[in-house]
Amino acid sequence: MISAVAALSVGCSEDRSGSGGGNAAAAQAPREEAPAPAEIPADEPVARVAAAVGPSVVQVNVEVSQQTPLGTQRGEGLGSGVIYREDGHIITNDHVVRGASDVEVAFADGSTEPAEIVGADPNSEIAVLKVDSNDLPAASFETEEPPLVGQLAIAIGSPAGFEATVTLGIVSAVGRDFPPELTRGDSNASQALSDLIQTDAAISPGNSGGALVDRDGNIIGINVAYIPPADTGAVNLGFAIPSDTAVSVADQLIESGEVTTPYLGVGTAELSPEIAEQLDLPVDSGALVRTVEPGSGAAAAGVRENDVITALEDAEIASYGDLFGALRDYQPGDTVGLTVVRGGEERTLNVTLGERPGNP
Repeated sequence: MISAVAALSVGCSEDRSGSGGGNAAAAQAPREEAPAPAEIPADEPVARVAAAVGPSVVQVNVEVSQQTPLGTQRGEGLGSGVIYREDGHIITNDHVVRGASDVEVAFADGSTEPAEIVGADPNSEIAVLKVDSNDLPAASFETEEPPLVGQLAIAIGSPAGFEATVTLGIVSAVGRDFPPELTRGDSNASQALSDLIQTDAAISPGNSGGALVDRDGNIIGINVAYIPPADTGAVNLGFAIPSDTAVSVADQLIESGEVTTPYLGVGTAELSPEIAEQLDLPVDSGALVRTVEPGSGAAAAGVRENDVITALEDAEIASYGDLFGALRDYQPGDTVGLTVVRGGEERTLNVTLGERPGNP
């Protein structure tokens, strides 16, 4: 069978091709009503969060059809999603539904509904689904304050099809960039997997699109990827898209079906200490400008090859991933102050951002 999802190589959606559908049947079976948070002791914060947020997390079942020389081949897969609005809008990951011919959502009460894809953005790994239901238990998203390193983090999703699975950890780091060597040179994946929340709450295949929640029951992130121990030797390396990014993209998709992406007009690379030494640079972190697109805002502002971008407005730029993350706060047409180091001197250039999806 074909792969169910054209997923990121390290994404956390799951291919169920040939599985016999056992997990789907289990997910659709009615379950006993969970206790209300008020009925759970105050010294069990994780249980209280699970009871409060669990009904807002769904399983997303997808079917993919593909024409081959042998005829139509079909595959199945699954991921997770979070109810965003009471009117049936659900946030999930782009790679969960990419290429899907049919999408079905399984709710915590055992019911299922067909879903349509409202829109999807590979540059942020966010997609929005819509089901024909009202009065759904929408989750609360924390978009004002970033999470604190060390705070409680609770993941809820459907790893391996086990719906409404709860795992516990902490926020291990914020502003993380996924290792570029693990994205197989995919520029969209590199851009999407930047400025992430890292957590040691267990994230597994099927968790993609699910919730990362704080102790107050607010969604702080949408789970998107993990690194298998076989790749690095390390364990419990999970990643989530911050809620402010997820909400911003979801609102645009709901409003217009597409996302406007600000375009700086540069090709950048990680500035390693070794490269900094070779170029005799006075800094050892930042986004190294490798190319400048003619006619872009960066070119007009005077950005040059081998400049090192160290800040965009007030946001410090320590890597190319930081640059992607900082640009998400702006729209095409905005003018931003770009701090660069050139020839040992720091200068600020005013760049008017353009628009070109998929590029920084």
